[in-house]
Amino acid sequence: MLVAKNIVKSFGNIQVLKGISLNVEKGEVVSIVGASGAGKSTLLQILGTIDKADTGEVFLNEKSLTNLNDRNLSAIRNKMMGFVFQFHHLLPEFTALENVCIPAFISGLSRRKAEEKAHQLLKLMDLSNRETHKPSALSGGEQQRVAIARALINNPEVVFADEPSGNLDSEASDKLHKLIFKLRQDLNQTFVIVTHNKEFANMADRKLEIVDGRI
Repeated sequence: MLVAKNIVKSFGNIQVLKGISLNVEKGEVVSIVGASGAGKSTLLQILGTIDKADTGEVFLNEKSLTNLNDRNLSAIRNKMMGFVFQFHHLLPEFTALENVCIPAFISGLSRRKAEEKAHQLLKLMDLSNRETHKPSALSGGEQQRVAIARALINNPEVVFADEPSGNLDSEASDKLHKLIFKLRQDLNQTFVIVTHNKEFANMADRKLEIVDGRI
């Protein structure tokens, strides 16, 4: 479903990614590991079209994303991709429910339908009783589960997660890791996850390690 071919990326004189190719199947959980500075997050951002490779191509459902303009890429990110980061990036002035709804509003879904989907997702996240709370009233683990619900609201083809449990304590991390595999089981959701957590990385269907710019 997701294919990268010969991805090369440099920053100044330093070549971080040296011709990376990979395939991700629908419903697969793939972890990406490697030392700090190995290029894990850079690769994730290129796969998610947030950053551009110097050379190489990315395909989603056999369609090349490489030469699309910013407007088309924004639409693909909104409707076909979900993103979860180490820091949840919830908007502090909005409730959990409103935060989850925002990508649906951007995609043109009505308020009624967006809120209906958000209710269902927050229930799935075991957060039905926290819908009206703003991020400051939620724990770190709850905030990250809201961020995952937000990533799922438009039924994306793939969710990209960059250190999703990196800012959580061990108990909240464990809950988050189990939740991701439950989502794969219940929704057939595809995940590509960058993580330093060895236990979490080993739970994935496949673990890819970046060493010296290559997998």
